[in-house]
Amino acid sequence: MIDWNTLPPLSALRAFAAYAETASVARAGAALNVSHAAISQQIRNLESHLGITLLDRSGRQMQLTSEGQRLADALREGFGTMARTLDELTGRDADRPIMVSATPGFASSWLMPRLVHFRAANPEISLMIDPSAEVKPLAPGGIDLALRYGSGQWPGLESELLVSSPIAVVAAPSLVGERDIDSLSELRDYHWLQEMGTNEATEWFARFGVEHDRRRGISSLPGNLMIEAARQGHGVAITARVFVDEDIAAGRLRLIYEDTRKKGYWLVMRPGVMRPALRRFITWLRREAAKS
Repeated sequence: MIDWNTLPPLSALRAFAAYAETASVARAGAALNVSHAAISQQIRNLESHLGITLLDRSGRQMQLTSEGQRLADALREGFGTMARTLDELTGRDADRPIMVSATPGFASSWLMPRLVHFRAANPEISLMIDPSAEVKPLAPGGIDLALRYGSGQWPGLESELLVSSPIAVVAAPSLVGERDIDSLSELRDYHWLQEMGTNEATEWFARFGVEHDRRRGISSLPGNLMIEAARQGHGVAITARVFVDEDIAAGRLRLIYEDTRKKGYWLVMRPGVMRPALRRFITWLRREAAKS
């Protein structure tokens, strides 16, 4: 909990942040529409309040001390977050594209085939899709929405199940044939495929006590390439079943095993007020998921 009584005056913090950004009392004064003398006085008042030196004035040009640099970094982040949030709340960033983070597999197999319908209904809304397995932070002015696989537990964020999908082990009939496979240990001698940025195959072996033949190796590929490699018989793939349902139905892939744990792809969002364009996109995603 913040002790508001110990914080310096906001005007002094703004003056110091403006100086740290511009490296000039004159430019800082112009940015805040005050005189350069007022900036200098505010910084001295701040140093007096804190009891530390923020500027080294011994040379021809003032420099931030180490303490001053730490405070400048904190103020840059804090004021920057405030500015971006205010832009969102007031609609000033309405034209900023919606930034969506999704795994390559989900982006190519589920999201991209459906986006044409969103574009037709909302031609004025711009999107930026970041197809990456990396879990990226959601921050004002950055990633607006993540589509993540898991059980819905991401501290500090709101999550809502979009597509339920267990993990499945699949392989092409050309690779494993049509014989009954009663145990995952029968697959230890095959090459395995997993989505790049994940360790699902390794975790799978550990969970079921299967000792994989290391001479056969594991390939990590972007989601769409992994599924194509499985279709061509390059290896046994472990993936979310939603990506391979059509392949299983068509006989291109065999479903060898399916995890019974309830998992799926979740909408992951920051708490708080959403800008209208983001609300429309999320509403559309829910409708698309309900269709399937």
